[in-house]
Parts: sequence; structure tokens; C-alpha cells
Amino acid sequence: MESIINFVQNQFIEKKDFPEFGTGDTLTVYYQIREGEKVRTQFFKGVVIQIKGHGLSKTFTIRKMSGTVGVERIFPINMPGLEKIEMNKKGKVRQSRIYYFKDLRGKKARIKEARID
Repeated sequence: MESIINFVQNQFIEKKDFPEFGTGDTLTVYYQIREGEKVRTQFFKGVVIQIKGHGLSKTFTIRKMSGTVGVERIFPINMPGLEKIEMNKKGKVRQSRIYYFKDLRGKKARIKEARID
């Protein structure tokens, strides 16, 4: 069964070249919005709080603060409207899913920046 899923993913889903990223990284995701006949590009900049799945069926959740309200958005890695992903900062966290990040405010909500050598 798993080989059939891999076959379908390899044949019919187009692969895009996105940078390698992990939990705690700050990303800017550019994606297309369709409004009737018009198509425009919008971006969503925030911290990756979780990555689920593997391969082409992987999804990642990004959280940003819009004023005093936290906004989360889940992006599938193979979404057709996904144009590009930019890595802004490489974060250093110890857990793969940082749900505790939702409860932090102020200076405690900072994520340490990882050194890139």
C-alpha cells in the first residue's frame, strides 16, 4: 500500500525546490490568492511551530502575531499556489513541536538564533 502512495506522489505531484527548514525557524512564505479572475501574491511571515508528515505530503504550521492576536496558518509543502519560501532566521529550539510558544509573551517569546557556520 505504501509503495502505491509513493508511486502516485512521484508521478503526479510536482516537486519544488524549497530550502531546508525546521521548527523554530522564521520563514516568509509567498503564496497565490485567487479572487474571482484576479490572482495576486501574498506573504505570511512567522515562526514554524510544527512540521507534520514526510515527503510530498508534509505540512508545516507558521505562527505570527498580528497586533495582539496570534495567527496560525498550515501550509502543505505541495500546495500549487505556493510560490517560494524564504528563510529569515535559523532558530535554535529543543523540541520538534513548540506549542508552548503560544503562551509566551514579550521577551520570553524570543527564540535563540542558531549559528550558521
